[in-house]
Amino acid sequence: MPHEAASDLDERMLLHDVADRLNSIADQLPLPDQIRADPVLSDLLDDEVRHLARLLGYLVGQHAARHRAADRYPSQVTAAQRRLAGGLARAAEPAGAALASLGAAVHLLGTLADLSHQAPSPGRARAMTTGHRHLANRIAQTRTHLADAAKHLRTAADTRPPAPAAPPAPAASAVPTRTH
Repeated sequence: MPHEAASDLDERMLLHDVADRLNSIADQLPLPDQIRADPVLSDLLDDEVRHLARLLGYLVGQHAARHRAADRYPSQVTAAQRRLAGGLARAAEPAGAALASLGAAVHLLGTLADLSHQAPSPGRARAMTTGHRHLANRIAQTRTHLADAAKHLRTAADTRPPAPAAPPAPAASAVPTRTH
C-alpha cells in the first residue's frame, strides 16, 4: 500500500475517533434536571475542551502541512487527499462551534460556583436561577453542536469519489440482427 494511502486512512480513522469522542462527550452531559454547579462537571468539560482542542489542532496541522506540500508538489496530491481536506475544511466551523460551546459551559459553571460562595441574598438567588437556566440552555446547545460537528467529521472521513458512470448501452441500430 502506498504511503499516502495509509496516511489518508489514518486521518479518516482519526476523524472518526474525534467524532466518537464528540458523541461520547454529548452522552456524558447532564440532562437539564440534573445540572448542578458541580466541580466534577466543570473538570470533565474542561478536560474535554483541552483534549479536543489538541486533536483538532493536530488535524489542522496535518492538513496545513499537506497544503504546503501540495503547493510545492501539485502532481503528488491525490483526489482522496483533496476530498479529505475539503471535508475537514467544511467540518472546521461546526467543530469550532462545539469547542466554543463547551468553553462557554465551563465559564457558566465557574460563574455559578463563584455565586455559590457569596453571602445569601435575593440578588444572589436571582443570579443563581438565571445562571442555572443559562447553563441548562448552553448544555442543550452544546449537545447540538457536538452532534453537528461529529456528523461533519464523519462526512469528511467518509467522503468517497463519485462512482464511475456505467458504460452507455449500445444503440438499437448498432446491435447486429440475425435473419433466418
